[in-house]
Amino acid sequence: MRVLLHMGKGGVGKTSLAVATALGAAQHGHRVFLVSTDSAHSLGDALGREVGPIPVEVADGVVAQEVSALIELDRSWSEIQEWLHELLRDDTDELVAEELLVFPGLEELIALRKLSEIEAMGEFDVCVVDCAPTGSTLRLLRFPDVLRLFMENFFDFKRRAARAIRPLANRVGAGRLVAPDSVFEAFERLYRDVEGIRQVLLDGDRTSARLVVNPARVIVAETRRSYSYLNLYGIVTDAVLVNRVWPPAATRGYFAPWAERQKRELEEIERSFPVPRFYAPLYPSEPIGVEALCELSKQVYGERDPAQHFTRSRPIRLTRRDGQTQLEIDLPNVAKDEIDVTVHGDQLLVRVRDAQRQIALPASVVGCAVAGARLEAGVLEVVFES
Repeated sequence: MRVLLHMGKGGVGKTSLAVATALGAAQHGHRVFLVSTDSAHSLGDALGREVGPIPVEVADGVVAQEVSALIELDRSWSEIQEWLHELLRDDTDELVAEELLVFPGLEELIALRKLSEIEAMGEFDVCVVDCAPTGSTLRLLRFPDVLRLFMENFFDFKRRAARAIRPLANRVGAGRLVAPDSVFEAFERLYRDVEGIRQVLLDGDRTSARLVVNPARVIVAETRRSYSYLNLYGIVTDAVLVNRVWPPAATRGYFAPWAERQKRELEEIERSFPVPRFYAPLYPSEPIGVEALCELSKQVYGERDPAQHFTRSRPIRLTRRDGQTQLEIDLPNVAKDEIDVTVHGDQLLVRVRDAQRQIALPASVVGCAVAGARLEAGVLEVVFES
């Protein structure tokens, strides 16, 4: 099943373009599931009809659903949350405890579990995802690495320790401080779910990100960072959707200086994103409903199938060059002083600005020292000694 993740800063028109992509794909003969994982759902607003947590057909070949992150979270997190809540019950306000017990990125990631369920139905060729705004999406991308580190390095030890001390803790009245087996089983289920989602996101043969951007300086700057972070986390961006481009009639008179600034930002977008770019005009009024959004799809994609791969790439790759193993990561729009690279055992830790990624090294280079690292033409090259 093809998966198209529509990402962007809040307010750029991400939902409208996600719906337009879904409708356009259906017109090319695909069976499409359109899903929103944004906690502030707006699929129904864009379509001009009610869309909720129950899947509903909104057009020929298109089924839509707004996933309830709280319901999905309860399925995976309730047992863990209940135990943690018990630990905090004497020291923390009830409402504060509820907020503390949901880790950043967890809600968005669990909502994406819907992808596995949609694929398991076997009824759909394409899943178009209206993701949460970029800040939430980047927290989502960090969480699997954190959880995997915990499971691989601490989980078994903590489970054995809990079993050993639980009888003593019960005798002294401190049993609530030791997690029961059901909590560890819930962690294992959560880990399997998260790992399954991670595998879908990293599968460049079926999953692509589509970045939605407006030609405005602040939005372009954030989108450039998002593009680099997606590469760092190994997610392929196959297109950039430039929304709300002013038509020539709106670029004269009072708005001429604004139009000139937009022209400069459009040139910046061309320089910043080495992937296909598609453009949507600024409409006199917001496109609402199936008919208007079908027209938007035609404006953006023309006769092309929105579900196709507009580019194929591997943002992270391992190569051999001059007898040395080299790890390459595409990091456009990043300066070398914004990057830090260190090796910890069998993990390569790469920090880019305020994002970091732990990359599991292949057995062939585990234990090898880093001979050098450099940023060349937007590609981070990490060379390992033979």
